[in-house]
Amino acid sequence: MKKIFAMLLVLTMVFSLMAMSGSAYADDANKLTVMAWDANFNIPALEAAAAAYQKVNPDFELEIIQQPGSTEVEQAVTLAASSGDLSTLPDITLFQDHAIQKFVRDYPDAWNTLEGADINWDDFGAEKLSYSTFDGVHYGAPVDNGTAIFAYRTDILEQCGYTVEDVTGITWDRWLEIGREVKEKTGFALLSMDHNGNDLPYMMMQAEGLSQFVDGKPDFANESLKKIIEVIVQGAQDGSIILANNWSEYTDSTIVGDQVAGVMNGNWIIPTISLVEANSGKWALTTLPTINGGEGYAANGGSSLYITGNCQKVDLAREFLAYTFGGGEGAIETYDNALLNGGVITTCISAGSSDVYMEGFDFFGGQAIYADIVAMGANVPVIEQNDFHYQARTYIGNAITNIINGGEVEAELQYAQELLEFEMDI
Repeated sequence: MKKIFAMLLVLTMVFSLMAMSGSAYADDANKLTVMAWDANFNIPALEAAAAAYQKVNPDFELEIIQQPGSTEVEQAVTLAASSGDLSTLPDITLFQDHAIQKFVRDYPDAWNTLEGADINWDDFGAEKLSYSTFDGVHYGAPVDNGTAIFAYRTDILEQCGYTVEDVTGITWDRWLEIGREVKEKTGFALLSMDHNGNDLPYMMMQAEGLSQFVDGKPDFANESLKKIIEVIVQGAQDGSIILANNWSEYTDSTIVGDQVAGVMNGNWIIPTISLVEANSGKWALTTLPTINGGEGYAANGGSSLYITGNCQKVDLAREFLAYTFGGGEGAIETYDNALLNGGVITTCISAGSSDVYMEGFDFFGGQAIYADIVAMGANVPVIEQNDFHYQARTYIGNAITNIINGGEVEAELQYAQELLEFEMDI
């Protein structure tokens, strides 16, 4: 019954799109349609881009078709491409970075490339471009920056005699020592994570320049991942890491509820941290610890814009994307307003040097956090990605739970790998 209900919802969405095709996808020489899903985040970024491009093309119109979430966008592409009728798709669609590769591979006719667009690809971090580039061909224009940050409560650290510099470039073992001391002296954990989503191992591995996959196969029993899992388990047992049961508990209880003196996640977590006005001026952000020491860089989340196979104005779409998100003359205006109105941080390195980005953020003690995040993003290493990224996340999370409950690290990771290999049919 649930499956039938879900399919009915999908079909309703698709029929709605088809019904709009006469107006939303009208054949206007200066009009483009785009599908996105977040009224408070990426949609303000699209509106900022449209306003910037209208400076050089006053007749330009961008119609934004809002969906409830990224899943609905993926379903729309799947149904259109699998049916062989792309007419239900808009000209451009936003797509999650971790999801796009499977869709380009499975439905190559559903997309137009960005080849020929006036974009300086060297102005973007290699890791960000790795999601949207296939066989050396660029398909997507990067939008939001998923660079991971480690934010710390400076006042809590100071109670234990530490500064942000003392937690920058350190080993995870040293971090655990500091975490135990912070917990004992202040009652605050030094980190929390949504254990249901469980992005922590992925980010920690990427900071090592490593993936959970090697040559298309899961590689869970490697020494680095074992060490990372041991750090997470030890932190959970010490109380320096809180593994929340779900997203709401993670954000509302541990972060907004003022239980943690540290937050490590994609930079999109900053608005959540900033909800506690009483802590304004008490935060600072830095890079991630690593196994052997040294500053670690990672990313979590992010999306890009793709021109669909239904677009009849490919040149206009390429020009619009190049001028705005692609680092053209309108990039600074686009990304300044995207940041101010929706919190979207540029992935375009040159746009991160504007006055808006260089301005200190009072909540973080006057630190120019946005310029720092852009600079950090340029250092995120490219690692192997896989269509089973989310399944890997689930199995590794289950392994962590089992280890905390008494399981042996190597055996649990091997079992998690076997489960994923079975699902991948390898």
